[in-house]
Amino acid sequence: MANDDPKSGQLGEWLDDLRIATALLTRVPMPHPEGAVPPDIARAQRLFPIVGALIGIVVGMVDVALLGMGVPALGAAALALGASAALTGALHEDGLADVGDGFGGGRDRAAKLSIMRDSRLGTYGTLVLLVGFATRLAALAALPAAMVVPALVAAHALGRAAIPVLAANMPFARADGLGKMAGRPAAAGALVAVGLAVVIALLCLPLKAAILALLLTAAGAAAVALLAWRQIGGVTGDVFGAAEQVAETAVLVMLAARFG
Repeated sequence: MANDDPKSGQLGEWLDDLRIATALLTRVPMPHPEGAVPPDIARAQRLFPIVGALIGIVVGMVDVALLGMGVPALGAAALALGASAALTGALHEDGLADVGDGFGGGRDRAAKLSIMRDSRLGTYGTLVLLVGFATRLAALAALPAAMVVPALVAAHALGRAAIPVLAANMPFARADGLGKMAGRPAAAGALVAVGLAVVIALLCLPLKAAILALLLTAAGAAAVALLAWRQIGGVTGDVFGAAEQVAETAVLVMLAARFG
């Protein structure tokens, strides 16, 4: 007998969104919701901060466990970041590197987009990737053990919230690609993502630190969006990854400065 309860249907949509968002942002095998189409993928972006928070929990627990085993803070942070890359398939790091190569090495819009699609890693991408990794490594190692998990949860959630906001408001630079395939979420979905990220930040961090984290996330995402608009006329999946990395790194550095 069919279930006509609208609440049941809404709950099913949220669960489908969580599965889709997890499959998009991680390497965790997830059952594909039956009949999922691009609009479902776009809608699922509202739960990106929840998946980001779960990633932060896993990475933070790895770091804390290693610290508890006597591993030096720098080594524990490096291994935790390695676990993060393994869990996510280095999805956003790859985007950051591609943006570095494309924006740094391309002569014009067409060349920049072509370079960003090239799977080979160039000098600009390598340098941007190294700077980003080293900065997050130093920030994570500087955090006291009690702050590691809350800091990572907040940083990962806020970083992922930037993606649906940019997707909802910026033009796409390509007619295809991962970013375009994921679709444009509705404004309401982007607001849900922001709301979830704000709640997570407020639950994990002291009030002043949470407000600073929100401001840094907004500033970082806006800076990446403005740069992308000037360089290639819009956003791509790589730009989304770069925005996430910039926001995540900015939040971790701020927290390390305040609490380290």
